[in-house]
Amino acid sequence: MASRSETLASALTARFGERLTALPALPGEVAFEVHAGQLLAVCRELRDAPELKFEQLIDLSGVDYVDFGKEEWITYGSTSTGFSRGVSRARTVVDQPRRARFAVTYQLLSVTHNSRLRLRSFAVDGEPPVIDSVTDIWASANWYEREAFDLYGIMFQGHPDLRRILTDYGFIGHPFRKDFPLIGNVEVKYDTARGRVVYQPVSIEPRTLVPRVIRNDNRYDPGLMDVPVGAQVEPGSRG
Repeated sequence: MASRSETLASALTARFGERLTALPALPGEVAFEVHAGQLLAVCRELRDAPELKFEQLIDLSGVDYVDFGKEEWITYGSTSTGFSRGVSRARTVVDQPRRARFAVTYQLLSVTHNSRLRLRSFAVDGEPPVIDSVTDIWASANWYEREAFDLYGIMFQGHPDLRRILTDYGFIGHPFRKDFPLIGNVEVKYDTARGRVVYQPVSIEPRTLVPRVIRNDNRYDPGLMDVPVGAQVEPGSRG
């Protein structure tokens, strides 16, 4: 007997054919990709088709694929994990073909059929990357698209009020882009002479912050290091 997710995937494939491409997903999940040129038409059908009825957009987010399919970068004077990996990227990379850098994912819910769908669509490459707004289909997309615009710089064509929603009005850049510096570009402080908050070049020094936990307890007593596993230790004989 087919599972709920398999039944939904079959229904989507039967209705949309080549307009949707199945994506890898965890067991019980359904994920498809749609070309940006077909996004609005497919989304309207997903909402209105009686056998689908995805009435709610419960989340929308941007994705930056700039380093997707590339090898890990090499670090010097530190481990291969931690803050330093994002500060100094001395990398040996192998490029793999990709269609575009930025994508948008849509998490859809059908209250009628109690089913969920993840939809992905790549924005048209360029600066800024552009994709159609789905606010006319799901009103909840309004703030979600503003968030993706703010953090990733994705331009949603047709959005009624596309402006920043999380960062400051004068903020420069898009902080969720993977090439955005981890320490930022500017910092703010209160200038007593001017009597207001001012912007200035960031003064934080990039440094490696890889925590090392050192526990000072009997598990690390040098006198216990040569005791075989399971051996009994006389009380007061060590430490």
